[in-house]
Amino acid sequence: MPQLRLALAQVNATVGDLAGNADLVVDRCKEAFERGVHLIVFPEMMLTGYPIEDLAMRASLIKASQATAEALAARLQDEGCGELVAFVGFLDQAHGMAESLGIPKDAPLNSVAVMHGGQIVARQAKHHLWNYGVGDEIRNFVPGDTINIVQVGGIDVALAICEDLWRDGPSAAAKAADAALLVVPNGSPYEADKDDVRLDLCARRAREGDCVLAYVNLVGGQDELVFDGDSIVVDPFGTVLGRSGQFEPELLVVDLELPAATPAMPDPDERFGGLAIRRTIISSEPIAPYEPMTAVHAERLPRAEEIYTALVTGLRDYVHKNGFASVLLGMSGGIDSTLVASIAVDALGPENVFGVSNPSAWSSEHSRSDAAEQASRTGLSLDTIAIAPIFDAYQEALHLDGLAEENLQARVRAVIWMGLSNQHGHLVLACGNKSELATGYSTIYGDAVGAYAPIKDVPKTLVWELARWRNATATVRGETPPIPEGTITKAPSAELRPGQLDSDSLPPYDLLDAVLDAYVERDLGSADVIAEGFDPALVERVITLVDRAEYKRRQYPPGPRVSRRNFGRDRRVPITHRWHEKL
Repeated sequence: MPQLRLALAQVNATVGDLAGNADLVVDRCKEAFERGVHLIVFPEMMLTGYPIEDLAMRASLIKASQATAEALAARLQDEGCGELVAFVGFLDQAHGMAESLGIPKDAPLNSVAVMHGGQIVARQAKHHLWNYGVGDEIRNFVPGDTINIVQVGGIDVALAICEDLWRDGPSAAAKAADAALLVVPNGSPYEADKDDVRLDLCARRAREGDCVLAYVNLVGGQDELVFDGDSIVVDPFGTVLGRSGQFEPELLVVDLELPAATPAMPDPDERFGGLAIRRTIISSEPIAPYEPMTAVHAERLPRAEEIYTALVTGLRDYVHKNGFASVLLGMSGGIDSTLVASIAVDALGPENVFGVSNPSAWSSEHSRSDAAEQASRTGLSLDTIAIAPIFDAYQEALHLDGLAEENLQARVRAVIWMGLSNQHGHLVLACGNKSELATGYSTIYGDAVGAYAPIKDVPKTLVWELARWRNATATVRGETPPIPEGTITKAPSAELRPGQLDSDSLPPYDLLDAVLDAYVERDLGSADVIAEGFDPALVERVITLVDRAEYKRRQYPPGPRVSRRNFGRDRRVPITHRWHEKL
């Protein structure tokens, strides 16, 4: 059977950086060409980065993307890679496809350009567009139109883009056309345990299409999304032929032996699974036989390491891609800020992490010492600025008591952090976790301030799990664990009044997180949550807290999505409404 050396370019593209992203394509193409690759596939929307959200509607960006794609095809020829076939994602317009799609001629399309010999020889448009969030599938839905079959070295290669793989059209069309290989460029965001779902989907579609399936994905962070790579090649039986690592750029090269293209093709107007088939022949002669190389089969990361790495990746790219060099956070000695500090040090280096301890009259000695100990363990910079004099000045003017007095302390701290941010250019990190965010257990304009919230999507019980994992990993490596053990074992407290504990305001975190999993992650109604065995009073209490806190969540900083139901991007309910769960 004919041979084909395939490369999947798992890269970290930056939204809007067309020139930089084009340079990435050239660099990977040069590497692939030197390794004898015949076909290289890049992730979706490679040239613009992904997702571009409503930037897709900018005519200027569409024109720039089209021009960059045309120039890139010519540049690859000039750089000596013209014989390499490259599938490169870019932002295009409907053009002649508008009538068949039932959309305006200037409508944006998520497309892939097939580049060869200095030209774009074919284009493939996507079934869904752009965003991940509420309403996006409705607003950005485009009916399917065609699937391209590109013949390379006498082998028919079918092309589909990302979510199109979730419907059976591409697999059916690939099978009907006797395509030996189905390639799928992706921008598939990370969530915990998604690698298993992804592999199952690829294996199922490969079996249905009776073809080899190659799935390439982005890596890196983009606002609240993190992309984990996990590029995969599977055969028609679902067996993995090659698999990249997670979260790091990589060129996955896999040698394939595939059936030769069949001479006859279906009628161009015939449709399979809702798709018409279009064919482009680049080279019909088989590639001269060569010695195949062994493909990479990277192991999946354990769950805790996978989530922690996603948090590090999201923070690192948010800071760097937004032009910052350093971060600042309030360090209370509690488990949340301690974990965030560890993530920040791992993401940016200790020299770029600045902690501030703001003890009040109610701060315990161990809170101060735990923050200092972590600074000593990790090498981050720590300053201490007591808030008592500032708090007293406010109280002299305001005379607050009760909850208002407690929250004033948090807001004084926030003023200090933002002042230091303005003065020194640090990006402020919010340290709240998902359990607190769900229940509104934070002070708006206090501990909720900041530009980025690294553990916003991490439940409190998982915060402890990640902290223990990070310390255990350090011990195995022969390093000093970054998190003081006392921080992990002590009872959590905001320390805004004498003897205060989180348990004064919230149920025990193991119970709270279990109810939140049912109500938030799985969208169960109150009756269904109770049916799972939870106490009705507990369920009523938690649901009431969650429903009342939506206005706070809308004002919380962005943070990396590691679950299926991230607040803000995946789960939004109206702030003003009168629907309440009935017990």
